[in-house]
Amino acid sequence: MRRLFLMMCVVLLILFLGALWLVEGSHSPLLSAPAKAVATSSVVGAPSVSVAFINQVLVAYQSPAAGLGQALYDDGVAAQIDPVYALAFFMHESSFGRLGWGHANHSLGNIRCSVGYTCQGGYRFYRSWQEGCVDWYRLIRGRYVDQLRLSTVEQIVPVYAPAADHNDVEAYIQAVERAVATWRSGRVKVG
Repeated sequence: MRRLFLMMCVVLLILFLGALWLVEGSHSPLLSAPAKAVATSSVVGAPSVSVAFINQVLVAYQSPAAGLGQALYDDGVAAQIDPVYALAFFMHESSFGRLGWGHANHSLGNIRCSVGYTCQGGYRFYRSWQEGCVDWYRLIRGRYVDQLRLSTVEQIVPVYAPAADHNDVEAYIQAVERAVATWRSGRVKVG
């Protein structure tokens, strides 16, 4: 009798938790672990900032690529990639072309050397900022979005800047997202 009573209690508990799960939409803390935020920062899309704003950002950060706003915008439209992401990667990789190999190579994103490219320091070299801009969009659209089916910052960065290359992937993602949010709000300087 006692065994039957225990079995009934277990069944009732399971039914209670099942009902709670249905009512709560599976968000009951009793049944699920905390979920990580859903990736929503797709790089694919129309421009969310203007040519003038891109130029304003480049000037404010004293970029040697100041004036590249129209190219960043037009090449983004052609690739169907929001140019605000190119700007954010450019900021994170080389402080808008002011530092490191990005400066020396006219590169928005310090793209690793590969067959068919002139390279310097292990990264692709471009004759102009515009040439570097075109290639960054070609890489993101062709390789990441079309081939690998990766479209969000959260999906792209671990492949683009892997931890195996001594990158802090989470910090990179946060930096890009913080910059994008800042610029979309109309503020020029990322705090």
